[in-house]
Amino acid sequence: MADKDNIGTFDLSRRKLLAGLGAVGVASAGAGLGTTAYFNDTESFDGNTLTAGQLDLLVDWQQTYDFGEGDQFVSAHPDHDGDGEQSVETDGEVFRYSDFPDNEDDDSNGANLPVLDCENIPPLEEADFGTDPVTGEEMGSLVQLTDVKPGDSGEITFSLHLCDNPGYIWMQAGNVSDDGGTFTEPESLLQDAGVGDLGDAIQAKLWYDEDCDNVYDPAEPVDIMLTLDFSGSMLYDQYGGVVSDDDIAVSGSTYAETTKIDLVELGTRQFVDYLQSQASDVQVGVTYFDGEGSDDTVPRTGVIQSLTSDLSLVDAALSGLRQKLADVVTGSQPSSPGDGDGDPNPFANASGIATGTYIGEGIDDAQADLDANGRPSAAKRNIVLSDGESFNGTGSTTFSSPTGAATDARAASPNPATDVYTINVDGSASTLQAMAGPAGGAGGDPTFFNDVDDPLNIPTVFGNLAAQTVQEKVIMDDSLGNILAALADGNGVPLDGNRATPYDELGDDPDHPTRDPFEGNGVMHCVALSWELPFDVGNEVQGDTLAFDLGFYTEQSRHNDGTGPDLPA
Repeated sequence: MADKDNIGTFDLSRRKLLAGLGAVGVASAGAGLGTTAYFNDTESFDGNTLTAGQLDLLVDWQQTYDFGEGDQFVSAHPDHDGDGEQSVETDGEVFRYSDFPDNEDDDSNGANLPVLDCENIPPLEEADFGTDPVTGEEMGSLVQLTDVKPGDSGEITFSLHLCDNPGYIWMQAGNVSDDGGTFTEPESLLQDAGVGDLGDAIQAKLWYDEDCDNVYDPAEPVDIMLTLDFSGSMLYDQYGGVVSDDDIAVSGSTYAETTKIDLVELGTRQFVDYLQSQASDVQVGVTYFDGEGSDDTVPRTGVIQSLTSDLSLVDAALSGLRQKLADVVTGSQPSSPGDGDGDPNPFANASGIATGTYIGEGIDDAQADLDANGRPSAAKRNIVLSDGESFNGTGSTTFSSPTGAATDARAASPNPATDVYTINVDGSASTLQAMAGPAGGAGGDPTFFNDVDDPLNIPTVFGNLAAQTVQEKVIMDDSLGNILAALADGNGVPLDGNRATPYDELGDDPDHPTRDPFEGNGVMHCVALSWELPFDVGNEVQGDTLAFDLGFYTEQSRHNDGTGPDLPA
């Protein structure tokens, strides 16, 4: 049950909102669209003492508008030079959104800036709402566009950063006003005075913009290797493998404690299950890597499951990872995951454990499988998870450098060119971050790097990576009026922190077990709203205006069940 007595909520009154962000934008002539925005977070109480800063929601955005001449930058936050393109200056270096390919611009990533975090996102009172791209006049609110014509369209992607604690997030709308305005003669023949049609005429889409690039992305064929750390520190307590004393159920077994490899099993099997449920055009394979023991002559790495479109085989390969890891770490040589000769007890003495972790060798194995079994028409992806640094063990084998192996994979040496995603689980982040990057690009790209301070977030990371593999999840595709009505109803639309879970934002209860909170620690998630006034709209929208407020509300997940508070009257 939610501990509502221990939550303090900022008053969402219109008077306070407008005092902070300026007047509502209202547009007229031709057809009009205008909004302002409000954002809200929840402060937590500890022993009746207000503890500020324990739950802090920061928001940035990039907005574009097309009035027949292609997408134009309208406004962004942050925008250090006020030109409408999202940008931030950090330590004398400028990073820009740059939504077009530019070989001379390393920051040409076409997405809300991944370098933004809880340390460098400015407060909302510093937001610059930009200028109207048609009139050139300064805008006093988030969206304030005049002379909107049939065929015009626009889009805004918000990226959400929960600093500190995880929390549930709702998207909300308020003060929706669809006004018929002053009639032109043709319109007066079609409708009653004062009735607005603009909200019904504008077509809109609300979706999770997984790559934060302001564009709805459909599915594409992808070949994916999951390259997993099978070192002793993922399972055995003496090496930090036990995460908590809480029970966990995996592969039909319930264990009295939770280990890192259990969470990997939950996350990867959820990943595969989601791809299967979405009828994704994918092949998936599984590779593992450990280190090298004193009696080994080869590193303990290999392929558990080659690339296959039969995802039931992949699911089987990812089942029982405690035993398979134990077979590698404590079983007899040569190590064979699945032969059953290892000791999976997390509190057992992991004798014979390797003293290194061959991340690079695991990448090489995955790359060889992508080369041998990948499809020419499919994009290639390698998701690498590790909880430690890569270094040589006590044996004499020469091992591949993890950064070198990742560089070769991205550069198609050997084929194919591969996106390298990395997941650091409370280990040494520098190596894994340096490995992460797109096919054909450089390493060190934060868009491809996931830093997991709390191993309990491993399933969520895999869920979000699964959501980036399939077509982006649409929350609502309808008229703007109907979308605003849903956002304005009750507490608004409850958002899901893990899109790989089968949660229905419009049909399921906010406390449904498949709805997950959003990660804390500033992890970026994006939600987007696009709109278009169709060419075939009739004269009934002439002179109409539409105004509304947009906002986000959050409450910390601890001691709350996701039902949310009642909105103040």
